[in-house]
Amino acid sequence: MNTRWAVSLPVPPNVPASLALVRTAESYGYESVWIAETSGPDAFALAAAVATTVARMRIGTAVVPAYTRTPAVLAAAAGTIEQLAPGRFILGIGASSEAIVEQWSGVPFRKPLARVRETVEVVRRMLAGERPEVDGTTLRTRGFRLTSPPTAPLPIYVAGLMPAMLEIAGQYGDGAILNFFPVEALPRMIEHLAAGARRAGRDFDQYEVVCRFQVCVTDDPAGVRRILRGFLAPYFATAVYNRFIDWCGFHDEARQLREGWAARDRGKTEAAVHDEMIDRIAIIGSAEACREKIAAFVRSGITTPMISPIVPVEPALDATLGAFAPALGSDAASR
Repeated sequence: MNTRWAVSLPVPPNVPASLALVRTAESYGYESVWIAETSGPDAFALAAAVATTVARMRIGTAVVPAYTRTPAVLAAAAGTIEQLAPGRFILGIGASSEAIVEQWSGVPFRKPLARVRETVEVVRRMLAGERPEVDGTTLRTRGFRLTSPPTAPLPIYVAGLMPAMLEIAGQYGDGAILNFFPVEALPRMIEHLAAGARRAGRDFDQYEVVCRFQVCVTDDPAGVRRILRGFLAPYFATAVYNRFIDWCGFHDEARQLREGWAARDRGKTEAAVHDEMIDRIAIIGSAEACREKIAAFVRSGITTPMISPIVPVEPALDATLGAFAPALGSDAASR
C-alpha cells in the first residue's frame, strides 16, 4: 500500500484554529485528517465542521472511546458524518484509558477487549441498516435501526497497543490506529495485527495502519522536549499506557512513572520521561531528521503517518506541515 500522509486534530486553542490547519493541510496535499477526542472538541462535531470545510480529504476519528457512547449513538453519529462527506469518513474506535473512561466519564473501564470487539460488531451491523438484538458480555441492544444508513459499507478502524487488542484490530477492524511507541516495537505490533487479519481472512497487504506522530520541525529541540514532557508524563502514568511503554522496553521508566504518580511527585514523574525516551517516541529536529525518523516507521509497516504538531503556532506549525507536504514534493518514505 502506498504511503498516505495525514494530519491530526484538534489543535489549540479552538475549532477555528483546527479548521484553519486542515485548510492548509489540504492545500499542501495531505490525504486525510484524523480527529482525537480527549478534553477538547467533540470528535464528531469537529468532523462535521471539517466535512464542510475540505472537499477531498478523508476524515477519520482517531479515536472515539468504545465506552462513552452507546453503539446506537456511535452509528447515528458516524452515519451523519458519512452524509456530509460521502465515501470519505472512517470511524475509529478504541478502548481509551481508565482516566478518560472511568475518572472523567464515570463509566466502569471493564473488559476492554470484549467491549471494543462487541462495539465494532454491533455498530457495523447498525451502519448496514440492520436492527441487531444483542445480549453480549458488555453490551445490550434491541430495537434500534438507523433511519438513513450509508449506501456503502463504512470503514471501522480499531486502535490497539498490545498483542491482544492489536489482534482484535487486525481481525475486526478494516484498519488499525497506533500511537506513542519507538520504532523498535513496531515489528512486533505488525505481527499481531497480521495474525488477527489472517484469522479473519483479510489481505494484510491492503490493510491500512495509521499512526499518530508527535512532530515538531525546530532548531530548539530542548525546548520542545520540555513541552512534550509535561504532556507525556501524566499520559504514560495511566495504567493502560504505563503497561504499554513497559511492553515497549521502557521498564525502569514505567516503574518510576508509577511510583512518581502514586506519590503525587510531579518532579519524579516528569523525570522518568527523559530526553532519550522522548527522542525515541516523538519526531523532533530539522526537517531532514524528522523525515528520516518517520521514514523508518514507514519502512517497518506504517502506511499512513499522521502528523500531530507539538507546537501548533506559527512559524513552527507551518515548518512542520511543510516538511511532509506531498504537494511540496516531500517523499519521506523513500529516504
